[in-house]
Amino acid sequence: MPEQLTPSITRQLPPAVRFVLGLGILVGFAALGMALTTWLHLPLPASVVGLALLWAALSLGWVRLHWLEEAADGLLGVLGLLFVPATVGFIDYLSAGALWGLWLLVMLAGLLVGAGAAGLVASRLVKA
Repeated sequence: MPEQLTPSITRQLPPAVRFVLGLGILVGFAALGMALTTWLHLPLPASVVGLALLWAALSLGWVRLHWLEEAADGLLGVLGLLFVPATVGFIDYLSAGALWGLWLLVMLAGLLVGAGAAGLVASRLVKA
């Protein structure tokens, strides 16, 4: 099939079918990322590996962007709802009481160490 016919054929599908196909591709890359991190014992989040693989596939032309548009737009439409579990988990820790001071101290120390390391690396890169 010629390359020029592919976009018009997929755009002729109903929006629900395009959504399901795009979601299948996204879930497939997420599963591939999970499989690779498990199999290769990578110290990276599986979702990050899956997104890197999707980016590579998009860059190489193996996956077309219009295949994912319906699913991506649908997921972005409900993005706010995806933060509800994280917010509920955060609120669950509000009752930690005295431990909040310790948590803030640990986070502040991590911030300072990370910012200091980034500053040292940046200053050495600028001098080089």
